Amino acid sequence: MRRVLAAIIVMAGGLTAVASSAQAEPLHAIAMHGAPALPADFSHLPYVNPDAPKGGKVTYGVVGTFDSVRPFIVRSMRTAARGVVDPEYGNLVYETLMQRSQDEPFTLYGLLAETVEWDEDRSFIQYNINPSARWSDGKPVTADDVIFTMELLRDKGRPPYSTRLSRVAKMEKIGDLSVRFTFNDQSNREFPLILSLSPVLPKHATDAETFDQSTLEPGIGSGPYEISEIKAGERITFARREDYWARDLPVKRGVDNYDEIVVDYFLSETAQFEAFKKGVFDVYPDGSATNWSRGYDFPAVAAGEVIRKEYDRKTPSGMYGFVFNTRRPIFEDVRVRRALTMLFDFEWANRSLYDNAYTRTHSFWDGSDLSSYGKPADQREREILAPFPDAVSDDILEGTWTLPKTDGSGSDRKVQRAALTLLQGAGYRIKGGQLLDSSGRPFAFALMTQNEGQEKLAVAFQRSLAALGIDMSIRTVDDAQYQQRSQTFDYDMIMKSFTSSLSPGAEQLTRWGSASRDREGSFNFAGAASPAIDATIDAMLNARTADDFRSSVRAYDRVLLSGHYVIPAFHLGKAWVAHRSRIAAPEGEPPLYGYYLPAWWDTTAKP
Repeated sequence: MRRVLAAIIVMAGGLTAVASSAQAEPLHAIAMHGAPALPADFSHLPYVNPDAPKGGKVTYGVVGTFDSVRPFIVRSMRTAARGVVDPEYGNLVYETLMQRSQDEPFTLYGLLAETVEWDEDRSFIQYNINPSARWSDGKPVTADDVIFTMELLRDKGRPPYSTRLSRVAKMEKIGDLSVRFTFNDQSNREFPLILSLSPVLPKHATDAETFDQSTLEPGIGSGPYEISEIKAGERITFARREDYWARDLPVKRGVDNYDEIVVDYFLSETAQFEAFKKGVFDVYPDGSATNWSRGYDFPAVAAGEVIRKEYDRKTPSGMYGFVFNTRRPIFEDVRVRRALTMLFDFEWANRSLYDNAYTRTHSFWDGSDLSSYGKPADQREREILAPFPDAVSDDILEGTWTLPKTDGSGSDRKVQRAALTLLQGAGYRIKGGQLLDSSGRPFAFALMTQNEGQEKLAVAFQRSLAALGIDMSIRTVDDAQYQQRSQTFDYDMIMKSFTSSLSPGAEQLTRWGSASRDREGSFNFAGAASPAIDATIDAMLNARTADDFRSSVRAYDRVLLSGHYVIPAFHLGKAWVAHRSRIAAPEGEPPLYGYYLPAWWDTTAKP
């Protein structure tokens, strides 16, 4: 009888889904929570200049190298050329089904997909391809291209592209220009939006057999640019397509303005900034407080050829700091991690190294309504956390927790005593000026750094730890070694930045989810594996209302903070960028996610 009843329920659910899908209306945009801000007849995105002149060129400068123009495969996961698919410079060659608005937490507008259809439960999504969409060789973009791409990335792509079909029960071609994805029980309410950000590749011009190999051979895309020149590891140049199919779409008016985009590569941040000073490239986002306050005394600034701009940040701070590799036995005990967190003297470092330019970070979503800092947990948070009574410390749950504030001397005895008490509770003692474990082994570990800026902060931390007999060595490695060791978790401690948005989602699974702990190439640098983390991520992904979403993110934030996986360093309240005076940005307020480089233009461009 139970089986019959269950079957009836399943059938009823299926009928409901069918009925729902039959009633689905084509939509020009979809939002994670609430409704899209722009109506179906919007003319352009609010943060662009729709009349921006076309022409001219821009050169960007980045640190690193590249050996591939295929960003979708494991072999070029961190060595693919910038710009091919790029959240900062724009998806110049390959486009996605929908495009994200930079002025809303998580809203997508039609691009390759002119419209989409879905039901209230988000059990399916159907993409209706724009009949005008064309590849750079003139052939149309079709449903077959979408299906081919999804299967190819599943078989030969890299995460996260390779795992997306694992949440799909059925992928079916509805017509020459329509594809429907029906989801299985592994899906969540965010997944249809994530799927909508998938790139599409041309079936007729992609060799599936060799797709997983790195290549410098330019591919055929549907985007606004084509690769015109490659100097392996040093420079890549993109030329704007005059026949670009989407140039008059509302989401594309006022963007893709340069005739030519160049990306130059440099071996270090020092070499990069020196090149900017000499006029080698045009736009320099500056993340160094010291450099921003002291580094612009050069002729181009005095002559007005270089303009400096500050933008107020409207998005969460993210988390930058020292990351413990909890796979190492020395960092398994949370008391040890908490003690070392106390020993980082932010006040001394901020004053002595950075002219007090930084703010201490107390949350992974500091500066936003998603942060748990200073707020007691609400009822929904407590419900989510109830199965894990030891996952969140009482002070973090009640919103009374704060990081220790030192006297700024670099040797605050009160903080040192409190940290030592925690270490003693974990079985350590000081003898002969060294901190020893119960077996008499010295407390010693290595911090891997990537550049001079990290090394400067690391030396300050090293000095604080030495006061309690802790031996932290600093090993600065080149970019290639840093990336390789990061991917294989070959370090004791590392310095990393975890970006945050107003709509955190599936990307958190690869940063903190238990399944990613031992998966090489994931972003779970801390080696976290906690049922409480997994449960709070799940609650976040399946939240149906804005209030539930906020509560689930705050609960997640509390679990991460209580685990002391990262020693929080600091963040800036502003974004800084310097650029050549001939490069212009739209007037007025920048979008929610900050200045948007694809909407800038060259004022010397000739009509």
